[in-house]
Amino acid sequence: MQTMHLAVEGVSEHRPLIISLFVSFVLVTLGITVWAGKQTKDATDFYAGGRQFSGFQNGLAVSGDYMSAASFLGIAGAIALSGYDGFLYSIGFLVAWLVALLLVAEPLRNSGRFTMGDVLAYRMRQRPVRTAAGVSTIVVSIFYLLAQMAGAGVLVSLLLGITSEAGKVLIVVLVGVVMILYVSIGGMKGTTWVQMVKAVLLIAGTLLITFLVLLKFDFNISRLLGEAAENSGMGGAFLEPGLKYGVDATSKLDFISLGIALVLGTAGLPHILIRFYTVPTAQAARRSVNWAIGIIGAFYLMTIVLGFGAAALLKRTDIIESNKAGTTAAPLLAQDVGGGPDSAGGAILLAVISAVAFATILAVVAGLTLASSSSFAHDLYANVIRKGEATQKEEVSAARWATVGIGTVAVVLGVFARDLNVAGLVALAFAVAASANLPTILYSLFWKRFTTQGALWSIYGGLVSSVFLVLFSPVVSGKDSSMFPDVDFHWFPLENPGLISIPLGFLLGWIGSLLSKEPADEKKYAELEVRSLTGYGAH
Repeated sequence: MQTMHLAVEGVSEHRPLIISLFVSFVLVTLGITVWAGKQTKDATDFYAGGRQFSGFQNGLAVSGDYMSAASFLGIAGAIALSGYDGFLYSIGFLVAWLVALLLVAEPLRNSGRFTMGDVLAYRMRQRPVRTAAGVSTIVVSIFYLLAQMAGAGVLVSLLLGITSEAGKVLIVVLVGVVMILYVSIGGMKGTTWVQMVKAVLLIAGTLLITFLVLLKFDFNISRLLGEAAENSGMGGAFLEPGLKYGVDATSKLDFISLGIALVLGTAGLPHILIRFYTVPTAQAARRSVNWAIGIIGAFYLMTIVLGFGAAALLKRTDIIESNKAGTTAAPLLAQDVGGGPDSAGGAILLAVISAVAFATILAVVAGLTLASSSSFAHDLYANVIRKGEATQKEEVSAARWATVGIGTVAVVLGVFARDLNVAGLVALAFAVAASANLPTILYSLFWKRFTTQGALWSIYGGLVSSVFLVLFSPVVSGKDSSMFPDVDFHWFPLENPGLISIPLGFLLGWIGSLLSKEPADEKKYAELEVRSLTGYGAH
């Protein structure tokens, strides 16, 4: 753990400053959460922030929700270790927004109220589709939460010099506690404001590191890439496709699977979908996605500099020794461009960037937990268990208790996932979302013959197939980088199941609808079509 010790050596004398930065951020954001919590009067406030946010505010919050630990830590690490192939994550995450903008953002805002289940239940039998939507939302959110928990454990361990496994476990638990406080106290209003603050901090921090890296190379991108290739020990191959994907037939298929999952997954992510309900009009929903594309696009362009900068300025062995998945590459790069591990500048910049990354994790886990607890309370508790007879107060109370339960599950699983690359973990969440949620949303909005049976087959089929394939993939067992590296029970060769499970989700929805004995309600579809296009009758 040479790099870990280097980091600790440099920051030890500045430890009070580092701890102060972390504590200050947590206290400030908790203050925002408490303030927002006092303004949360009913279910609309808790789930949708009272629909009071402008297009720009929501675009900033969407950016904060989307630019997760995978984006800041995972992609930089993937590029630093895999070169061109690592940058494919950036491309996939960015292109995915076009799918969300063109197909989902406005119709979803016009058609629903609080959750994805609202859209499905409008033209189908409520209880079965709400149950399926609730289960799917919770599973996708937990997969995504795993990535954030893994990132938090690695990040804070690096900064505070914690090398013991017990210490790393404690960090994951503490992140879970703060996450539960954010959501249960502040609801959507508190979460949105925290995400907006975090987005500004992350863009500012990334701009600073990008500027300092480019300054080292006299703003010559070609020189930066050349030195990254040379320092990586792989020469020109580092800048060409095929270092990670394309080596053999399996890796080529894995690349296709990853690309499909990334591009289609965003439009099915529950914590992104519920953001469209926080704006007052469909026009504001469109505007918020436009703002998000601009902010997110600029950020992902800068990840090129972060990743290749880390490859050029840091030793590959040091990155791997610090974290074998490369998750600490961005903080270690910040330390290097700030003056090195023994300098005050390096220690301070490491502390600042790590605090920003920690802010990123807290904001994203809050959004994910809110999405899953909202779906449990609104879809499962209020409309399935209580059959629509729960009061708003009871519904919000159920959401707060669900936050505790989901947070606990995420903490337990996060302990086992802390050594996995967070970008890879998020890609799995994208695959599950694209397999279970996206087919159902698109069929419901755009196909009049879609039925309740088709929705159930699509959601459960996509969900079960994607999770099943992940369990028996190299992500869980059989490799040094697996969740359980000491055992091997994998038989599915791909690390991402999207190539199989996404087409299967669409196919099952189509077959289920065609074989259904219950005819599709074409009158309800016509009403939903008008509503999704015009916003007429939307809440």
